[in-house]
Amino acid sequence: MAYIIKPLVSEKQTKMTDKWPNRFGFIVTPDANKLQIKQEVESLYNVTVESVNTMNYAGKRSVRYTKAGLQRGHKAAYKKAIVTLKEGETIDFYSNI
Repeated sequence: MAYIIKPLVSEKQTKMTDKWPNRFGFIVTPDANKLQIKQEVESLYNVTVESVNTMNYAGKRSVRYTKAGLQRGHKAAYKKAIVTLKEGETIDFYSNI
């Protein structure tokens, strides 16, 4: 298991969850498929998953000009999964805080 790295809690994802209350986002491992993601979400959060949509994001190079000179780096590639739950079910990420 361990295909889910972390839940996606950003401003954009929060707006989507406000518009569609049964959709949640997760950062997952790049080799995870939709069935594995579905099984893991159902076992971790005790919900029924209707569908899973996945997106692969490529890593990007970044360059900054600083006082110390030119700083080069890169942003990591990742895979995002949008999980749609059965109508009326929800996940509370902040319940254990």
